[in-house]
Amino acid sequence: MIRPVSSRFLSPTKRLRRLSVLLTIHESPKISQHAIGRKSGISSSMVNNYIKRLKQEGLITVSGTTNRTQSYHLTASGQKALRESILLYSTDIVQLYGFVKRELAKILNGYYEEGIRTVVLFGAAETAEVVHSAIKETPLVMIGVIDSDASKQGKPFNGLIIQPPEQLNRIKPDAVIITSFARQEEIHKHVRQLVCDQVQIKKLSDLENNGVPIHTCLRKGK
Repeated sequence: MIRPVSSRFLSPTKRLRRLSVLLTIHESPKISQHAIGRKSGISSSMVNNYIKRLKQEGLITVSGTTNRTQSYHLTASGQKALRESILLYSTDIVQLYGFVKRELAKILNGYYEEGIRTVVLFGAAETAEVVHSAIKETPLVMIGVIDSDASKQGKPFNGLIIQPPEQLNRIKPDAVIITSFARQEEIHKHVRQLVCDQVQIKKLSDLENNGVPIHTCLRKGK
């Protein structure tokens, strides 16, 4: 479900809220306005306004007379509007992803110039996917992925198997990149206990491009 995210930089727009309401109705026609608001991250009164507007524009039809019996359906025009909105939304996301990957690649190339050749990612979540994609644009070689979450260990990640932290000393990378935004200092201390002093430890919060922390770029698409 597409819903407005909680962010200091990516504020939800009217167009995004409208898309979220249309998509919710498409997936769950027999849904209350309160539930639409909960799934879309907007108030019930705001949902009511969107419903009225969408109905006036001929994008949805409303059947039933009470909240319990009402159902919402996209018209042919509504289906077309939903497809067009999803395409525009996807285009924005792809552009943001491309920007972040390019900025990360610039920084990672700097690591190569420092003498780093092999890296391990600590944290096998969405951010690691972006970092891995950026690594492929550089001469660096990713030789391992580590995660403290036992439920992720043993699962594949872009051609590698996610390992527990204790395997770091066996893998012996030139550097460990902490891709998690949460508990970075705690993870840093833990990793330092597991690897020798020659292994560098990099945090996303420390990565800067033109003086701007890369984790800020990741969140606002600067």
